[in-house]
Amino acid sequence: MIALMLSAMQSGAGKTVLTCALMRALQRKDLSVAGFKCGPDYLDPMFHRRVLRAPCDNLDLFLQGGAAVHATLCSTHADVAVVEGAMGLFDGIAGTDEASAWQLAAREHLPVILVVRPSGSSLTLAAQIRGVCAFRTPNVVVGVILSNCKPGLASHLAPLIERECHLPVFGYLPAMEEAEFASRHLGLVTAQEVPDFQRRIDALAATLERTCDLGALLAVAANVEPTPPPAHECGNRCRIAVARDEAFCFYYDASLARLEECGAELVPFSPLHDEELPPADGIYLGGGYPELHATQLAENRSMLRSVHDAVSDGLPTVAECGGFMYLQETLVDKGGRAHHMADVLPGSSIPAGHLVRFGYAHLVTQHDSMLMRAGEQVPIHEFHHWDSTHNGENLVARKPNGTTWKCCYATPKLYAGYPHLHLAGALPLAERFARCATENGGSSR
Repeated sequence: MIALMLSAMQSGAGKTVLTCALMRALQRKDLSVAGFKCGPDYLDPMFHRRVLRAPCDNLDLFLQGGAAVHATLCSTHADVAVVEGAMGLFDGIAGTDEASAWQLAAREHLPVILVVRPSGSSLTLAAQIRGVCAFRTPNVVVGVILSNCKPGLASHLAPLIERECHLPVFGYLPAMEEAEFASRHLGLVTAQEVPDFQRRIDALAATLERTCDLGALLAVAANVEPTPPPAHECGNRCRIAVARDEAFCFYYDASLARLEECGAELVPFSPLHDEELPPADGIYLGGGYPELHATQLAENRSMLRSVHDAVSDGLPTVAECGGFMYLQETLVDKGGRAHHMADVLPGSSIPAGHLVRFGYAHLVTQHDSMLMRAGEQVPIHEFHHWDSTHNGENLVARKPNGTTWKCCYATPKLYAGYPHLHLAGALPLAERFARCATENGGSSR
């Protein structure tokens, strides 16, 4: 397998569009492609999955740790791995390069193609690119692709950048209607919501085939030796119901895969459309957009009763962000209307009008619970515009800058809170969840 990364100098440069176009163009060359996303983002991998019709894993040095990231990258058996960077190349935790796209590329020896969206400069653009190349050692940038760039401007900029920066410009992607994807408060809309998705991606790929030297780009990719994932021996046997629909769609593929490796059979269900929970020994309520579907969730009273009774009776449950909102008494939509939810936990989720407690942190606990052990520091990520009147007080979250706050419900049978977890990181969170579900089981088998 060969691998490369697409990164940029800032968000909004067109990385996701170019990544999807490149993945599809490589597929059209009869190459098998594996997709990865640097960082904790859930939305961009949805686009990768829909393009590739295959799982797409995140590579997050903070949430997973270096060993798990390396194992995730090396576990695929594709011809080409394409990694999409996060934010700007060096943008990591708290104004450092920690857990940045650059650190990932440097650790995994991934050559970086810099996606550059030119606007209002020419020679100064070359100065910026040279600055990026010289900013950290090692320099991981091996070439440039121009994004949202007119053909005439590309023909002017390409030789200039090559002369001044001693980097190849592999090509460009012009402005195209097919590249315009709508956004909302958490970023891009989900890939499933994009109309005429396949036609759009095929049009982007066909254009990239004409405007970019794909052969030269593949020639700078690095070799990665595929290795099988580490074995996770266990004696668990359980069924975990996983909420999967328009309202609950934020999951890391590696987290779900780790649960299966730990003996869990994952059973999808829809809080929007199904009448009740399927037979299960545990529930996984991930994040998503329950605030956009609050009316329909509230109207599905039989499912609300089913979830309320199961969690209240002690069915092992993990509820992150949107899942946590679903377990509370009410959810207030953007218009200010309150909708009754599962009423397992006290409080109401309300729109804050801005990002709340955004970013990486660690959860610390003084007591054992289903997922965590006393004294452990569990890496998490928060990304939400809603907040709760009762966020829980079983855990303490600590940001890298020292800011702390109490949060979450963590008991022998429950984890619930706004923080997102990665179940396939350094700590055996998936193993603990599957073990608890197995010990609780019997009714589902």
